[in-house]
Amino acid sequence: MNFSRLILCLGFSLFTLFTIKAQELIDWKSLADVRFKSQYSKDLGAYYLIPKFGSTISKLDEQEVILSGYFIPFNEQQKFYVLSKFPLSSCFFCGAAGPETIVELQLDPTVTERFRMDQQLTFKGQLILNDDDLDHCNYILRNAEPVKN
Repeated sequence: MNFSRLILCLGFSLFTLFTIKAQELIDWKSLADVRFKSQYSKDLGAYYLIPKFGSTISKLDEQEVILSGYFIPFNEQQKFYVLSKFPLSSCFFCGAAGPETIVELQLDPTVTERFRMDQQLTFKGQLILNDDDLDHCNYILRNAEPVKN
């Protein structure tokens, strides 16, 4: 191998190393780093749990993460999907768990696969911490894509 090819290969390797965006593998224990305060919404006429995220999970806001859980197609017409720590029979929506046990999946537009209710899956995407939009979950995985095992 001549010197110029070696430099070219080294340069490409360094470029690749510095441009790869690493994803952090998180678990449901990480998402439990949150406390909730009941607050009344005049607009909606009801009390809601408003999250106060802890310092550990706050560091992951807007970062690429990987998370495994149970897939729940909450409303397929509106493309509202959830990844849950628990299957549907014991998840947040049935009153058996807290809001920190679900993550709203905003699927990447290129994802065309269909998933089954309670299918155990792993997704990667940008974690968004939501403390003020009552139309969305407290945790959102934006541009979520399934990760093949």
